Amino acid sequence: MPRASRLTKVFTPSFADEDGTNAQNLTVKEVVARLDPERFHVAMFYDRRPDPRIAARPNTALWPWRSRGNTLRTLVRIAHDVPDIYFFPREGPLEARFYTLRRWLRWRTRVVTYMVSGGLERRGPAPGQLLNLREASAVAGNCATITQLLRGMGFAATTIHDGVDRRFYFPPHERPVRDHRSLVALCAGSFRPYKRFDLVVRQAAQWPQVEFRIAGHGEEEESCRKLARDLGCGNVRFLGHLGQGALGEEMRHADIFLFPSELEGHPQVLLQAAASGLPCVAMNSYRPDAIVDGETGFLAGSAEELAEKFAILVRDAGRRLAMSQAALRHAAEFDWDKATRLWAEAFERAMEERP
Repeated sequence: MPRASRLTKVFTPSFADEDGTNAQNLTVKEVVARLDPERFHVAMFYDRRPDPRIAARPNTALWPWRSRGNTLRTLVRIAHDVPDIYFFPREGPLEARFYTLRRWLRWRTRVVTYMVSGGLERRGPAPGQLLNLREASAVAGNCATITQLLRGMGFAATTIHDGVDRRFYFPPHERPVRDHRSLVALCAGSFRPYKRFDLVVRQAAQWPQVEFRIAGHGEEEESCRKLARDLGCGNVRFLGHLGQGALGEEMRHADIFLFPSELEGHPQVLLQAAASGLPCVAMNSYRPDAIVDGETGFLAGSAEELAEKFAILVRDAGRRLAMSQAALRHAAEFDWDKATRLWAEAFERAMEERP
């Protein structure tokens, strides 16, 4: 139960920007927008125009982000009014200095750590991640796989899934049943080597009648564009970076979501695709809870299997329809109101622990 004497003060080093698409910021914005303002005071950053829901939220402090001096300025603010909860720490100098000051000055701030990064099973936590875990009073993973890995490392982790912002991600009123000569396959994310978006381009070369649309930007974008030119893929459209509203529109106009990334935590884009009624083809290396293999989409163990599963969905309109309907049912489980209740409970439990 919340303390009757005053609000629980929560600080998070996340940004309230309305147009921000960083996964951590998206998560925190949705949670803060729903946290009971009569129980929780929240302080967080903003760089550009804040999300109106957060700007209008009572008991919320928005701290401007400047070109320099942010770590020192933030620590001064924290020292002036020490928070009860440090939520979703990042892995930078602010956290390292905060932990030192907390120890020296005997601050009673509890750290609540959220682990969302993939690759823990391959390389273990990075130094900053390990520090956040060791300093935490409460730890959560954003999917069952990460939680299991954390427990194997000795941390008493729980699972709190992200939700879906249903202002942007919802199915079309009616998705037409098209044959393979008029399908749209969508991929979205950052162009990084481990995302392997070149495999999407190679699938485009195999299916010239299918339109492939790739949303995002990053270091590998130009090499993917070059590959599309070299393979003569006139059926690939590079959409650039899209805001959430535009990405939701793309999902409602697509038939299949193809996501060949092999190193993830639990990508929000798979939840968003499912909530838009898209059957997904992704990799099983990170075992995403967003996809029920063979029911809402397919999980593949190799690039070859990814191509095989994609071909099944291209050729079988009945399978696409059945998986679309199953994806919508499954996506209903991922709800921001539910996630916020779990985070509020985690904050209250952390307050009962010794700092």
